[in-house]
Amino acid sequence: MLSNQIIEQSFAEIMGKRFSDYANLVILSRAIPDARDGLKPVQRRILYAMYQEGNTHDKPYRKSAKTVGYVMGTYHPHGDSAIYETMVRMAQWWKMRQVLIQGHGNFGSLDADPPAAMRYTESRLSALANEMLRDIEKDTVTFIPNYDNSAQQPAVLPSRFPNLLVNGASGIAVGFATEIPTHNLGEVIDAAIAQMKKPDITLDELMQHIKGPDFPTGGIVQGTSGIRKAFETGRGQFVIRGRSHVEEPKGTKVKKIVISEIPYDVIKSKLVAQIDELVMERKIEGALAVRDETGRKEAEQKKVRIVIDIRKDADENAILNYLYKNTDLQIYYNYNMNVIHEGTIRQMGLKELLAAYIDHQKDVVTRRTQYDLDKKQRREHVVQGLIRAKSILRQIVETIMNSEDRADARKNIMEQYGFTEAQAEAILSIQLASLTRLDIVKLEKELATLSKEIEVLKAILGSEKKLIQVITAELNEIKKKYAEPRLTEIQGEIEEVKVDIAMQINAEDCVVTLTNEGYIKRTSPRSFKSMGGTIETCGVKEGDKVRYFAEANTSHTALFFTQDGKYFATLVNSIPDDKWKEIGTALVNVIPLDKQQHIVGFAIVDDFKQPLYVYHVSRSGLIKRTALTEYETNRSGALVAAKLKAEGDEFVTAFVAGEEGAFLAVTKDGMGIRFPRSEVSATGRASSGVKAISLAAGDEVVALLPTEAEDARSFNLLTAEGQVKRTLISAIPLQGRAGKGVQVIRKRKTNPHRVVAVTVEDTLYALTDRNEWVLVPTEQVAVTEQGGRLAAWWTAAWKPSPMKPFCRTKRKKRRSPRKGRPKRNRTKHPGMVMR
Repeated sequence: MLSNQIIEQSFAEIMGKRFSDYANLVILSRAIPDARDGLKPVQRRILYAMYQEGNTHDKPYRKSAKTVGYVMGTYHPHGDSAIYETMVRMAQWWKMRQVLIQGHGNFGSLDADPPAAMRYTESRLSALANEMLRDIEKDTVTFIPNYDNSAQQPAVLPSRFPNLLVNGASGIAVGFATEIPTHNLGEVIDAAIAQMKKPDITLDELMQHIKGPDFPTGGIVQGTSGIRKAFETGRGQFVIRGRSHVEEPKGTKVKKIVISEIPYDVIKSKLVAQIDELVMERKIEGALAVRDETGRKEAEQKKVRIVIDIRKDADENAILNYLYKNTDLQIYYNYNMNVIHEGTIRQMGLKELLAAYIDHQKDVVTRRTQYDLDKKQRREHVVQGLIRAKSILRQIVETIMNSEDRADARKNIMEQYGFTEAQAEAILSIQLASLTRLDIVKLEKELATLSKEIEVLKAILGSEKKLIQVITAELNEIKKKYAEPRLTEIQGEIEEVKVDIAMQINAEDCVVTLTNEGYIKRTSPRSFKSMGGTIETCGVKEGDKVRYFAEANTSHTALFFTQDGKYFATLVNSIPDDKWKEIGTALVNVIPLDKQQHIVGFAIVDDFKQPLYVYHVSRSGLIKRTALTEYETNRSGALVAAKLKAEGDEFVTAFVAGEEGAFLAVTKDGMGIRFPRSEVSATGRASSGVKAISLAAGDEVVALLPTEAEDARSFNLLTAEGQVKRTLISAIPLQGRAGKGVQVIRKRKTNPHRVVAVTVEDTLYALTDRNEWVLVPTEQVAVTEQGGRLAAWWTAAWKPSPMKPFCRTKRKKRRSPRKGRPKRNRTKHPGMVMR
């Protein structure tokens, strides 16, 4: 009869309870393993069903479909595909450190190939899986009803070895996940024994036994601190990288990088595809081809063979570092040791997991010992009755013959002779052939043996020490029989992978230009030559001029120095490629320049290990020298290049040069000094330097030029009033650093000269207040001590610009024409652009 009672309950409350029930079911009964046997319910049911059916390692293989059907019908009614997938995983050597199922047929591969259908494959329990179920019939574990109460199933397996740590676990539940790597069987057993003998053992002492994960696919593990943290808290991170070596076949022009072990849970075909894509896109300089040469021999040895052909002169370490960074040849693995313990989910460290397993083993061995004791005591009782019965056998026979049936005979024997029911039943079961004197001797020997065994069993039950000895002996037996050498190498901390970014690019020659208004581009030599091969033909915005010009290679590094003592480094390959006639890309789109920053120095570096230095010169007359090696970096952001002492000061130029020769510094008021470069000592990047010239009040450095000690060239000096002066460099005496210097242009009492630019190049451009670039004909000015006056229209003040004036570039060397070819007319490009 239906009830008309209405229960009022909120929708949120109903959904919360339903979801809670669902989450609890998924966590406890599906995705998270038990801390005692390390198995999820479906795994436990499969192993027990196979054991129950006698599908063990010493019997022939049996069709997988038969096992799946039996498991689904009796214990796990959740679909055959889920059961078969679990069976397959427990048979895959690259997933399990010690397989629990032996598969016969196609059970998949490292390439993530799917297994054959269950009707085609065969399986049976492995020998080690028998140790998971050993003594299960001796009441060692609790049994619970199956889904329909038609059979009993174990709530946990005896698990005579620590399966959770040996084979690991992986699963995602509702709000929880678990990720436990595999470990070495022998090491885990040693750790369990050590903890049993010394319950207060420290984690460091335990880690002398368990060094870290031991994966079936081998590889190299780095990050012992992450492993220790995981062993302590249940969470931690480390790195797994593949193992490789280099082969150099004779008579070939290539070397081979051979990858023989890959990280755990990495799909081999996916890794090969990743490497192949990088090779095809020419992102790995020196790599020619990759192929998978894994064959039957490697598969039998549980190895792989991935071969990467590289050039003979290629750097294999740089290539490997790039692969570690950009492929699954190196991966991060995260411990997340969530398990079911005492009916709830817990995150446990190594010591707690071992303690849970040890407690389980104590319970298993205690229950098994009690089971054996009860059985032997029952047998002892029966043997005692049989021995006594044989002494009065004739009377007992007469009693049996005078009885009406078996039940009456049992009753008469118990009443007349004082036997128990078990003894009376045993007497009635005696066969006539055993009524000899020899059998009495056998019974007496059996009774003596039973008495000794009972004493031993009672001693085990009565002593914790003896109980631990039994567990230890059985664990050592399993270790001796099944332990294997460690496959995974444990190294120290995670090694920082330093990737040579040049490995990603195809090295090509190019031309780099940077304009006065901050537009940069990289151009191929073909495009440069097709437009005449001169700076005048370079595409720029109206009113703009090329400021820096350099011939480079895409594998080189471009350094940009700013007025506030910062610098940026980027590969030339990162500079946008453009045609020579195009204006290029704004520099702020290439490097993260701030609004207040502008470039005072630019250099292309092909090798930071060269004996060169970076020089910085400030307006206040300070000069700093730092080794070029200190500017090598992989960072793209702003880094400290030099420090300024005074507030309001800034750097006027920065350049790369050697330590031989001299410097020529010129100030705004027309003072000049020349001193040897050796007088400037090398300091670190974060220093401010030393005094180059002593300045008068209100004066400041305009330019500093690197020269030779004996320099026959002249330098050009340009003033704001339009005066140009050419003077021999050698006319400026070589003196010590930090002096006042000499006057390089005549002083005027009224309207004194204001120097704005200094150069040693033949070509000089200037920007007028009309925003027009004018070629300054310096060659028309004689080398004198006086300044030469330019045309009348050259009297305007100079327009300020964020880009500073000095840059010296390499001129292209003229090659001699090949024999038989006409000599080309090449226009010499100007090497200097000034404002």
